Order: sequence, then C-alpha cells, then structure tokens
Amino acid sequence: MTGARVPTGGLVSRLRVVLLADVRLYREGLVHALAGLPELEVVGAAPVNEASLALLEATRPAIVLLEAAAARVPTVVHSLLAVVPEAKVVAFAIADEESEALLCAEAGAAGYVAREASIDDLVSTIVRVAQGEFPCSPRVAALFARRISSLSAQREPAEAASGLTAREREILRLIDDGLSNKEIAQRLGIGVSTVKNHVHHILDKTRASGRAQAAARLRARWPSAPEQAR
Repeated sequence: MTGARVPTGGLVSRLRVVLLADVRLYREGLVHALAGLPELEVVGAAPVNEASLALLEATRPAIVLLEAAAARVPTVVHSLLAVVPEAKVVAFAIADEESEALLCAEAGAAGYVAREASIDDLVSTIVRVAQGEFPCSPRVAALFARRISSLSAQREPAEAASGLTAREREILRLIDDGLSNKEIAQRLGIGVSTVKNHVHHILDKTRASGRAQAAARLRARWPSAPEQAR
C-alpha cells in the first residue's frame, strides 16, 4: 500500500465485507492486506461456490468483494444479490476494463476494480460504492454512455408503437399480414382514404420509414398480441 488514507465521507461505522475468491493464497493475502483498516471489517472469506451463499446469509455484509477472474460474473452476481439484496457487489481483478466493466454493471455489480489496481484503489472503490457512486475511468464512462444510448434507441420505436389507437394497431396488423390499403378498406368496411390517413398517422407515431418497419416495431411492442387484434 502507498499509505494514503481514503476519506470515509461521513461513514460512521466500518463497512462489513465478505471476500469471495477461488485461490486460497490470493484470498488469504487480500484478507491480510485489508485487516485493520479503519474503513473496513472483513467478516468472512470463501471460494466462489454455493457454500459462500450461506456465509453471506450468516454475515449480511454491506460489501461483497467478488474475484471476477474466478467467477461467471452475471450468474454469480445474480445469485449473491438474491441472498443479500441489500449488499453491494464489487468485482475485482477484471482483466479487460472496458468490456468486463460493462458486463459487471449489467449483471448488477455496484463497482469494479481492474487487475492492475492497488490495495488503495480497492479500498477507495469500496468506500465510494458504499456512498452510492460507481467509480470508473473516463473511457468506461463513455462506454456506458454509448450503451445507454444504444438501449434507448432500441426501446424508443417499441414505446412509440404503444401510442397507437386500437384501430391503428388493427390496420398495422393487416399491413403486417401483407394486405394493401384497398384490401384493408374492404376488410374493415371503411374507405381507402380513411386507411391512408390511418397509415400516415401510424408512420408518424412510430417514426417508421415505411409500412414494413412500422409493422416490425408493432411486433416488438406486442410480440404476442391476441389474434383477435388482427
């Protein structure tokens, strides 16, 4: 350690920590390094397996340190949070910061520490995570922003389809079945001009470039809509 102390930012008690790592020497060495720190209290350490879930239930830690290199991160994080949902999982020793940090965050981890980080970096991350932060590098922050933007772009078309009226959804289902405006008018007993108006409103609401794209967005919003809606 460098000897630098990490401000606790108002934390009034030591954070209870459980360490999960498969390699015993690695696990015991890290416990020894963290022992005695004023910010932390290591209340347990174990390999990454089903038995560790019992340890979490018994100790109810605030922080779970999870060795990412030894774990299937999404599956393990979900299992841990199912047992102690109030805990915050910090994955450590991740090899590829940009890709694995995103994987950790999507799995539900509250923070991560890269493989080349120091003990001081680890302690700082734990404390900041306990304060509600998600410490990360500017490159990872940019990666998260791009991911959020991508998810938003995928969600918006489907959400836009939810603003359609029942009649517009009915017409869009018929479009998806391959019917022309004239055939739709005959099927519904309305004028072709009325169908055209509905189609215009559908394209506007779904922000689709054409009939096929609008139908695809409706399927994304209601993938298993009842047959009677057609």
